[in-house]
Amino acid sequence: MTLQEQFEAAVTGSKLLTARPDNDTLLKIYSLYKQATEGDAPDDGPTNPFDFIAKAKYNAWSELVGLGSETAKQQYIDLINKLKG
Repeated sequence: MTLQEQFEAAVTGSKLLTARPDNDTLLKIYSLYKQATEGDAPDDGPTNPFDFIAKAKYNAWSELVGLGSETAKQQYIDLINKLKG
């Protein structure tokens, strides 16, 4: 199975987790997915200073700047597999 196929399976598996992960883990899942699929976060983040969720997501994603797509995919796969048990 290729890395892309494993990643796609992990994305599907992430929607079938039996327990909801904590917020920090959800941010990690989000940021790894975005880094794997879109690359580095844009320079300018959310413009609404009161949108705390968007800001948290942007900050988590921007922490991964420079992480390669393949590495992000592998880390995403590893995290989902760990959460599945």
